[in-house]
Amino acid sequence: MPKFLRVQPTTETMMQPQLLTTKDAAQYLGVSIAFLERDRWAGARIPFIKVGSRAVRYRLSDLDSHITSNVKRSTSE
Repeated sequence: MPKFLRVQPTTETMMQPQLLTTKDAAQYLGVSIAFLERDRWAGARIPFIKVGSRAVRYRLSDLDSHITSNVKRSTSE
């Protein structure tokens, strides 16, 4: 887990969404960088943000929402 995710949030940081690089997002989700790159190419089930013309970032809140929305109770779901 990236070091900055262990820091206690301050009032200032709580008001701004925390943006992660593809590498940090992959580490947070426990997937490969290539998985996130393929996901963006194939239609982006995991929301991302383009910063400028090339940089891609992920909001921590979007990653948490993605995790929550994919909770299953059975392998048949």
